Order: sequence, then C-alpha cells, then structure tokens
Amino acid sequence: MTSPATARSSAPPVSSEPAAGSVYRLQLALGAAGLAACSLVLGLAVRSVHVAPAAAHRIDVGGLRFTYPTMDAAALLVLALAALGAAVLVVILRSAWRQAANHRRFIATLPVTGPLPGHPTVAVIEASAPMAFCAGWVQPRIYVSTGALEHLTVRELDAVLAHEQHHRAVRDPLRLAVSRALAQALFFLPVLQPLHARYGDVAEVTADAAAVRALEGATGPLASALLTFGTTPSGEVVGISPQRVDSLLGEPPAWRLPWLLLVGGLVTLAGVIALAWRASATASAQASLNLPIVSSQPCVLVLALIPVIACLAGVLGRRATGRAPH
Repeated sequence: MTSPATARSSAPPVSSEPAAGSVYRLQLALGAAGLAACSLVLGLAVRSVHVAPAAAHRIDVGGLRFTYPTMDAAALLVLALAALGAAVLVVILRSAWRQAANHRRFIATLPVTGPLPGHPTVAVIEASAPMAFCAGWVQPRIYVSTGALEHLTVRELDAVLAHEQHHRAVRDPLRLAVSRALAQALFFLPVLQPLHARYGDVAEVTADAAAVRALEGATGPLASALLTFGTTPSGEVVGISPQRVDSLLGEPPAWRLPWLLLVGGLVTLAGVIALAWRASATASAQASLNLPIVSSQPCVLVLALIPVIACLAGVLGRRATGRAPH
C-alpha cells in the first residue's frame, strides 16, 4: 500500500484484472521480440565473419606487424547492429543482477520481529511509520509494520492484507522487476516505458479491487487505511493516486494505449530484422587468427601492457586505502 485515497463505501470499484494482464502480456511480447531481434543480429554477425590464418590486412609499424580484419559495407552494418544487440543483452543482464542484489539487500535489512498472530505468512517489522508491502520474487512475502498495527482497525488491517495478498498471489514484485529490466535495456522501444508505468498503476488498482471483494464490497475500510498510510506527522495527506480514487468511486480509470509508440516500436523491430537479414546475405568479413589491431608478437604486447597494469593496480590500491576504516 503506497498511496492514500478517499472513497464512498457504496460504490464498488471497477475490476482492472484483464487490463493488468493485458498490459503485462504486451510488455512481455514486445520485450521477447526485442531480445529475439538482438540475438538474431548477433547470430548473423557471427555467421558473416570468416576466420582464416591469412585472411586479414597486415601493416608494419616501427618494425611490428599488426593485423586488422577486412569487411565490406554490409558486414560493417551487420557488426554495428550486432554491437547494439550485444549492448542490449549486457544491459538487461546487468539490470537483472542489480535489481536482484538490491532486493536481497533490502529484505536482509528488514527488522523482522516475527509472524503476525493468526497470519503465519505475514511478517511484522519494527517501524513506527505505518507501512505494508509485498516483497520477494520467487516466494513473495507480506510485511506490515508495528506502526500500521497500532493505527489500523481490524477491518482496515483485513483490507490491507487482502490487498497485499493479491500482489503476492500474482507475484507483482517479480513482474515489476522484469518490466523495469526490459524498459531499461530495450531503449530503442520507448513504448516499454509508459507500459511499465501503467502496469505499476494497474497493479495497485487490481489489488484494491481484490481487497474490496474480500470485504464483500465495502470500500470504506480500504479508503480509511489508505488515508492512514498517506497522512504525514503534520496531518497533511500526500501521494493521492487519481487512478485508485477513481476505482474506489466506481469510475473506470482513463488510459489510452500509446498507439504511435507501439506502432513505431513494431516498425523499428521489423526494420532491424529486415536490415540485418538483407545485409547478412552479402556481408563478408575476413579476420586472421590474431585479434584485430593486436600485434602478432605476443611478448611485445605483454611488455607494452605492464605499465598499464601497474597504473591500474596503483589506482585500485589507493581507492581501497581510502575506503579503509580509520
């Protein structure tokens, strides 16, 4: 529960479960298509490069022999697209790793005092501020603070737990993490950013609808609980979500699919695949067994790298010394 709302208890909320599922499936479909396109151009680039002992240009500089590959314009284009695809794959792996590390670190630092009486799957954390959230990817868990237990009534707590239970049932933390990683990596598909933001809003509205159903259509407890979570110590209410307010009032959230961005993304994917496929048909890149722009005399290369390695070791040593506790 992150945003407060006011609502009339007589107006049933509009269910947005089909919309939430549609937004997430659209994200996954576009993300899968983007990753497939990146993998395809990488494969085409690998197929276009032919390695042979004497299939590259050689140049002598200062008595040292260097090599560099030969390629035509089509091969250069395929390799450029492959570099883009490799960058996307690296970014999505890095995003997934960082999110997982941050998530584990966050859960490890929670001051859990034990399970909530009568709710063995709900963990209580020691915090004076009213909080309730769902965390965890494979086996998500619900957390509620001691401040929330002090300020909420029994009915309000039931509404909050039902809300978070829906997040847990559909694994919303994992879905949001996947959505965020796809939006960050596939930067050439800008439609993924508004879809990611939209799913975050729809997930909350959907969980609100599940909480109201659990309370047999009563919206008052959920609305008052939201106000409790959103009230600051000064008495000011902040963070009101218009979508959640409209849902609790029985009004469908107004949102339109960004068709222009969606069509633009599909055209971009089709263009990348078609361009890479057409260029790979005539692409020809020849390389020797030596790495490009690397001297064929390994001992000279090693000697040249020694000063660089020494400088890097010195810099890393100074940084480690600067971070050491005094």
